[in-house]
Amino acid sequence: MTRRVFQLRVTLDDVTPPVWRQLLVPTGYTLDRVHRVIQFAMGWQDCHLHSFDVDGEQYGEPDPDGDLPVLDELDYRLDDVAGPGTRLRYVYDFGDWWEHEVLVEEVLAADPRVRYPVCVAGERACPPEDVGGPEGYAEFIAALDDPCHPRHLAMWDWIGRRYDPAEFDADRVTTLLRRLT
Repeated sequence: MTRRVFQLRVTLDDVTPPVWRQLLVPTGYTLDRVHRVIQFAMGWQDCHLHSFDVDGEQYGEPDPDGDLPVLDELDYRLDDVAGPGTRLRYVYDFGDWWEHEVLVEEVLAADPRVRYPVCVAGERACPPEDVGGPEGYAEFIAALDDPCHPRHLAMWDWIGRRYDPAEFDADRVTTLLRRLT
């Protein structure tokens, strides 16, 4: 039987210019593994809750208190819930509410010489954790870009590292994704 991979396009909603990744992911990955792939690919640090929505069904980590009714993502493979053309919604950080569209662009035969998952392409750096969602990110970028902005120095102090919103390296993401296998 030929192994297959989904070509996924993951796009972060409500952020301009767009932040997106194109990934090759084994079709048999469970949704918890797809979550980790998205975390590594986008640059998130997996510090917050998340969920998938596929045709109105919610998948994620079960809430021990039962306050968030979701199907256990460990029990569902990507190819159980998606096929070519399927659009999944992935939300990360219920406070900042980073919503992503995950589009299954194609199903491809896996190359036996390639270790999956792989990042094929993408654009722009992921917003930093806890920046305040799309609106907070827009404010953050405006402050970084304008030395006269009243929060310019505070934002550089807050980020505490070099940050270039235009920077993206698919090969680096693939190297990080290798940690999953």
